[in-house]
Amino acid sequence: MLPVRRNGPWTMSMVTVLLLTSLGLAHAQAPAPAPNPQMATAQASFEALPEAERKAIQADLIWAGGFTGATSGSFGALTFRAINTFKSGRGPADGVLPPAERAALAKAAQAARDAAGFRLIADDKTGVRIGVPTKLLPKRDVTPAGSRWQSADEKVTLDTSASPPGDNLAALFEKATTVNPNSPRKITYKLLRPDFFVVTGETPTGKFYRRLAAGPQGLRGFSIGYDKAQAASVDKLVIAIAGSFEPFPSGPMPTQGSAVPVVAQGLPAGGTPLPGGQPAARPNIRSGVALLVGDKLALGAAATAEGCRSLSIGGRNAKLRAKDEASGLALFDLDGAVVAKPISLGGQARPGVPLVLIAYGSGAGQPQEQALPGEGAEAGGRPAVLAPLQPGQAGAAVFDRQARLVGTVANEPAGQLVAGVAPLRRHAMVGGEAILSLLARNGASLPVAGGQAGPELSTGAVVSAVGSAVVPLLCGR
Repeated sequence: MLPVRRNGPWTMSMVTVLLLTSLGLAHAQAPAPAPNPQMATAQASFEALPEAERKAIQADLIWAGGFTGATSGSFGALTFRAINTFKSGRGPADGVLPPAERAALAKAAQAARDAAGFRLIADDKTGVRIGVPTKLLPKRDVTPAGSRWQSADEKVTLDTSASPPGDNLAALFEKATTVNPNSPRKITYKLLRPDFFVVTGETPTGKFYRRLAAGPQGLRGFSIGYDKAQAASVDKLVIAIAGSFEPFPSGPMPTQGSAVPVVAQGLPAGGTPLPGGQPAARPNIRSGVALLVGDKLALGAAATAEGCRSLSIGGRNAKLRAKDEASGLALFDLDGAVVAKPISLGGQARPGVPLVLIAYGSGAGQPQEQALPGEGAEAGGRPAVLAPLQPGQAGAAVFDRQARLVGTVANEPAGQLVAGVAPLRRHAMVGGEAILSLLARNGASLPVAGGQAGPELSTGAVVSAVGSAVVPLLCGR
């Protein structure tokens, strides 16, 4: 996944672990269910808490509630479900943690940490802080690049590393993700950001995860390798290790143990009720992706724009022009032109052919453009794309490696993350013929690329060529 920064400064704390290959591939995604009012209430209550407490809850849920996402402090379906998993039999499945249940969560999580011997360690060899399950990894040693912890049978290994300024993060990413076609080693997920990368993969007998971060002091990272036979017990520990990692820590070492502030849902840290006794609810925003097919015309998923009080596409006010029930796509008129590089249509994507999807994810309060790896597939005898899409990415544009549009994803993807990583799933894809038909019925068109295909472009080159034509769609409800 290669995010493209266009909308100002942003930061992100992302946790990943290679559990992708343990998940089966799903069929074409069904339309998203109606919004859950309980989840909206729980979100407002959760977001009234201080950021440190929100992150602490998510960290505790990793150990006691089956949470598999990033400890970002942001509320979503994973946090909602994990809270309810922990509350099972304790109270209503409303996604809210009253003070007594918050205290019980902290106690249960600490008991699980103690059982694993999980300790936050300041690694003097590299300067990183990282959580280590010392009962699983009792053997500690040094390596030329950093430190190493291993299990007694040496089937689980955690390494830290550091290098001075000068190494190129992007070049190391390319090296880490380049695999000989005849090699049994497989890359299951890869993510490159300006300041870090993550690579996960597997071998016939093992799994591996690597994260490398860049800062003024150079590059710092860690990697985990473990035997597949131990995945059932190690997977959760890997999530916790990744969530604890600080490549360039600042401030004093956090207190170890159960000294986690317990803050009532809906109350600030001091315990004083908010005005009116309830946290203010945030606006209900549904997000999606739109493709500019003219200077004032955009194509997107019809379901994303249903029931909108306000609609914005690429920062411009928009309104529905036409909807195609058969394909699930819609055309939108924009209030003002949006400048983008022109795009052209390619042919039908064949199964197994590498593709690039451009969509938007959330972070730092604003949409962030993302380039996602994909490949052609089929679902129910119809064109599909195999890609790591998530909710809010309906309308994602699918391009071939010559930067030609081959389709869009009209259905809302189902929501499931594994330690912050979206698993690969099949998503039904609306191809070029249906797109051309919808445009023609509304007096618009797109050029169709002809001739032989040129050399394959890198993901970055595809984004550079056509990324400006893919914009966020925001529906205010």
